[in-house]
Amino acid sequence: MQKVGGFMAGMVVPNIGAFIAWGLVSAFFLPAGWLPNKHLAKLVDPMILNLLPILIGFTGGRLVHGARGGLVGAVATMGMVAGSAIPMFIGAMMMGPLGGWAIKEIDQRIGRRVPVGFEMLVNNFSAGILGMGLALAGYTAAGPMVAGLTAALSAGTRRITEAGFLPLAAFLIEPGKVLFVNNAINHGVLAPLGVAQAKQVGKSIFFLLEPNPGQGLGLLMAYWLFGKGTAKSSAPGALVIHFFGGIHELYFPYVLMNPVTLLAMVAGGFSAATVFVTMGAGLVATQSPGSIFTAIALAPKGTLLPVLCGIGAGAVVTFLVATPIILKSPATEPGAEQFRFATEPEARKEEPKRPALAAVPDKILFVCEAGMGSSVLGASILRRRLQEAKLDVKVEHSALSEMPGDTQMVICHRSLACRVQEIAPRARVYPVDEYINTPAYEEIVRDLAEGPGR
Repeated sequence: MQKVGGFMAGMVVPNIGAFIAWGLVSAFFLPAGWLPNKHLAKLVDPMILNLLPILIGFTGGRLVHGARGGLVGAVATMGMVAGSAIPMFIGAMMMGPLGGWAIKEIDQRIGRRVPVGFEMLVNNFSAGILGMGLALAGYTAAGPMVAGLTAALSAGTRRITEAGFLPLAAFLIEPGKVLFVNNAINHGVLAPLGVAQAKQVGKSIFFLLEPNPGQGLGLLMAYWLFGKGTAKSSAPGALVIHFFGGIHELYFPYVLMNPVTLLAMVAGGFSAATVFVTMGAGLVATQSPGSIFTAIALAPKGTLLPVLCGIGAGAVVTFLVATPIILKSPATEPGAEQFRFATEPEARKEEPKRPALAAVPDKILFVCEAGMGSSVLGASILRRRLQEAKLDVKVEHSALSEMPGDTQMVICHRSLACRVQEIAPRARVYPVDEYINTPAYEEIVRDLAEGPGR
């Protein structure tokens, strides 16, 4: 599930800027927008029906087979776009990777058999013929099929929403988030439904369900005021970055270290969704990152108060439910040894032995599922630690799917460590459970200072 979720996020997250651009155009220039303009509002439909699905299809193909995969994935997606009158995001997530995989297979099978001097001719015609075939298949068969599926899902979710059952989604969303499949839930399931709803009514509640920062705010506030040890001292920094920066992965370890607090997260999510439904809240585009600033920016004209009320309800209820749980926790919280794994000798014994440094690496790669959330934060912190130690080593962030196989040194969340090792078997991997105060940063600084051959 994590692999699928990471791949889906890898298709959508790099294009979030385009989603926000479409959302802002909608929020400003539609008849109910901040600055209604009939002429400029003509941008809305082409962007949502053509631009965004093709970008997703291109990105999905590129993840599988580079630029050629992206090209074929985009052409294949165009067939589905032309064959449907609804936003074809689900179709793009299918045809983009399919196009990339198909051209990759062709390149591997005929690449070495092409006579010298004919490479460009064969490459261009193979991509063109394959793209045409997939576009025709998408236009005649896959597009209408996915359109029907999307329409059925939209109708079903609309009935659930009208019946008042949508808050029950918190029982699936909140546990899924702390298991690090938040990107799959948001970008793979809720975002396509939200886009379809926003096209019809100008806003969607689905854009608020998973990225809502209220629950994380309530939990981290409870840890800040009533927690113990490492959790208490690290909670304020995590709270600021989570709520204002929108990086939700920061609060996941606080739930995992005391799993009973998941009850507080579900209660907060249920309460927030109830307020959203009751007050008719919604956003005009996908909220990414899940920051309070993004929620405010994407709230349609006249609906900011319902959005803020829902976020506030999620924070207050989570705080109230989490507080007695945290107060009753022992001085060493359940799971705290995993939270501080890098300082525990027992945990270090369980980790596979890292390969020795043959040389100081050219760069250190901080990896996460999408390459735009926790990895950006972690890379920034590690970069500052290296500068303080006067170590001149480049630190970059990357999505797991785009990590080069010859990477020498990687830092990532513990849940990704095995997959990182599969992609880069010779890499020296440093798994972490949280991103602000992890001792892994000091360990990297020490290893680099001591030099290769340790």
